[in-house]
Amino acid sequence: MATPLLEVRDLGVRFTTRDGQVTVLDDVSFTLERGERISFVGESGCGKSMTALALMGLLPAMGQVSGGSINFKGEDLATASEARMRQIRGNEISMIFQEPMTSLNPVFTIGRQIAEVLQLHRGLDRRTARARAIDLLEAVRIPNAAARVDDYPHQLSGGQRQRVMIAIALACEPEVLIADEPTTALDVTVQAEIFALLRDLGAKLETAIILITHDMGAVAQMAERMLVMYAGRRVEEGRVADIIKAPAHPYTRGLIACVPHISTDATRRLERLPEIDGIVPPITSFGRDACLFAPRCGRASEVCHGERPAPAGVAGHKAHSVACWHPHEGGA
Repeated sequence: MATPLLEVRDLGVRFTTRDGQVTVLDDVSFTLERGERISFVGESGCGKSMTALALMGLLPAMGQVSGGSINFKGEDLATASEARMRQIRGNEISMIFQEPMTSLNPVFTIGRQIAEVLQLHRGLDRRTARARAIDLLEAVRIPNAAARVDDYPHQLSGGQRQRVMIAIALACEPEVLIADEPTTALDVTVQAEIFALLRDLGAKLETAIILITHDMGAVAQMAERMLVMYAGRRVEEGRVADIIKAPAHPYTRGLIACVPHISTDATRRLERLPEIDGIVPPITSFGRDACLFAPRCGRASEVCHGERPAPAGVAGHKAHSVACWHPHEGGA
C-alpha cells in the first residue's frame, strides 16, 4: 500500500497562558493522498484553522506542538526547523488565508506579490517572474491580466482578490493546498466560481486540497472526504456522501440539520431551522477525559461525561469512523 502524501498522527497543540498550559488540539489524526480533496468541518473555535497553522508551522508565539507527528513525504514537520519550514511554505505546501484584503500587502502591486514567491522559491529573475505572474492571473481567470498585474489590492473586487490569493498559493505548484474559508464574505455566485477554479487547478496540478469550512454546501461541492471537528478533537471522518447521507455523531447530525433547504411545502416553509443547543465549551476544558459534546447532546449518558470515546468504525462503511459512545446507526 502506497504511503500517504501527508499523514498526521495524534497531533496535539497547547497554548501557554497566564493560567498555565491549555490544550487547543487533542490527538488529531488524518491522512491525505496526492490529488485528494478533504474538508475540515465544525463551528468556529473547534480547531480547524489551528490544525492548518500547525501544518504550516505558523502557530502563534504562545502555541506549540505538544505531541504527535506531521509526516510529509517521510519528513516530520512537527520537529522541522523554521529555516526548513520557510523552504516548504509557499513551495510544497501553500495556504489561502481567510481574508484576502488583509492577507495581501496594500502597498505592493498584485504582480509583485505573486512574483516574489517565484523569485524566492524558484530563483526566477524579475522579468521572468513578472511574465509568470501574468500567466497565473490568466489561469485564475482575472480578465486583462497583462494590465491588471500592476493593480494594487484595493483596485480589485473581493472575488478578484481571492483569485490573486489562489494564484500566489499555486505559483510554485504545491503538492498540498490549504484553503481556509476561501469564500468568506463572497456572494454565492462568486463562491461557486472560486470552488470550480480550485477543483480545476487542483486536478490539473494533482494538488491535494484541504478545505476548512463550516459550510456543508461547500463541503458537498468541493470535498471527497470530510473530517468533523469539535472542541479540538476529531469526532467523525469518512466519505462526504456517506456522512451526509447517514451522519453517525450527534454533532454532525446537528450541523447538517442546520443547513437551510428550499421547500415548496407551505407548512415546512414556516418551520424554524433546527439549532444545536448550548455552546462550545471553554478552551480550558478541551483536554478533559470525557465527550466534550455531552452537555449539548440529547443521547448523553453517564459514561459520556466521564470517559472519552475512541474513534470506531461505522458498520457497513469501511472508511467511516466516529468517536461517540452512542452513535446513530444507519442514519436513524
